Amino acid sequence: MFTGILQPTHLIILLGVVLVLFGPKRLPDAGRALGQGLREFKDSVSNEAQPPLAEAAATVAEETPAQREQTPPGQ
Repeated sequence: MFTGILQPTHLIILLGVVLVLFGPKRLPDAGRALGQGLREFKDSVSNEAQPPLAEAAATVAEETPAQREQTPPGQ
C-alpha cells in the first residue's frame, strides 16, 4: 500500500529526527513559518491570472483631468 518514503516507519523516523534537530520549543514556530510560506506561495500563484496593473490602469482611466490636477502625487 505505502511505497517509497511514505511508509509509516519512515515517517516516524523523520518526525523523530526533526524533533531532535529543532527541539520541542522551536517546532511550532517552524511549522507556523512553513504554513505561512506555503500560504503566500499559493496566493501568489492564484493571483497570477489577474495582474495588479490592470486594476490601476482602470482606476486612472476613470479619473478626469481635473481630478488628476487636484490629487497630490503619491496618492
